[in-house]
Amino acid sequence: MVALTHLTKLILPSMVKRGEGKILNVASTAAFQPGPLMAVYYASKAYVLSFSQAIANELEGKGVSVTALCPGPTRTGFQSRADISGLDYVKKNHADAKAVARAGYNGLMQGQDVVIPGFKNNVLSILARVLPRKVVIKTVRNLMEKE
Repeated sequence: MVALTHLTKLILPSMVKRGEGKILNVASTAAFQPGPLMAVYYASKAYVLSFSQAIANELEGKGVSVTALCPGPTRTGFQSRADISGLDYVKKNHADAKAVARAGYNGLMQGQDVVIPGFKNNVLSILARVLPRKVVIKTVRNLMEKE
């Protein structure tokens, strides 16, 4: 979060001065709800999403866009490093990294504020915002618990 904020502070003024530029920040579908058992990860992704959307709003009409890419589980080494590769939710819902990168790039080039690759991820992000918070938190915990 500190690096993201600092880098944005460093590069944004020159983009605004030129009147053009694009920033792509990688958040996650985790950004849309609290995540028991991975609280810091979920909270940091919520920061990336919120920060990106706020900066995007501040930059309207200045020729500079900010896009937050919010993928779900994606085939990378992250799951092993986070020790979650054995979770059913993760095993059943892997997206292809190239497809996620392509969706992020296309959204960036179109000036979209938020890109959520995949129909299922879009639906889940909407549900996380409309269901009662306690239901969402309990559901996420159940998904994150190891059997």
